[in-house]
Amino acid sequence: MTRIIIADDHTLFRIGLKQMLESFDGITVVAEAANAAQTLAVVQGVAADLLISDLTMPGTIGTQLIEQLHRQHPALPILILSMHDEPATVRRALQAGATGYLTKESSPDTLHAAVRQVAAGERFIPPALAETLAFETIRPTSPPHETLSQRERQIFKLIAQGGMLSQIAEQLHLSPKTVTTHKTHLMEKLGIANNADLIRYAIEHKLFD
Repeated sequence: MTRIIIADDHTLFRIGLKQMLESFDGITVVAEAANAAQTLAVVQGVAADLLISDLTMPGTIGTQLIEQLHRQHPALPILILSMHDEPATVRRALQAGATGYLTKESSPDTLHAAVRQVAAGERFIPPALAETLAFETIRPTSPPHETLSQRERQIFKLIAQGGMLSQIAEQLHLSPKTVTTHKTHLMEKLGIANNADLIRYAIEHKLFD
């Protein structure tokens, strides 16, 4: 029996993922977590063969959680299940200690194959994503900020100019939660952990002059 821990901050997604995983023979979900602190606590206290985790959750930025888990529990395989498919993001997750990487658009069959392979201690990346990573290493590497969406770039500029999240939300007619989510995603893509690093990045790359 393959014992799995699910870590994702979206309750409905966790429910659906658990139902799907337990529809596969020989797989059981032994625990769930909704943020970084819960994930660390659950992994510490529950015996499992595999952790399936989102890349972006409350309480962590970028690959910090993966790095900490890999450092504290090096024998536990980690399968990232994320909405992000940018090569730079995937590469950082794997370098941080993830054993496999899937996007949330993956099919149930692909998920099943990934779970079996990663739980067995092998690496797993879907062929299409692996091909993208391979070609990315051949062509000149683009700076991380070029992976930002138009909205993320807009919010990046406003934060770099000293804007507060509440002010940015009002200016862009967005909810504060939406702005916070965009900020988390852009900081993850840039591989930075705080506003000071974000502003420093903007200065170093001569952005938003």
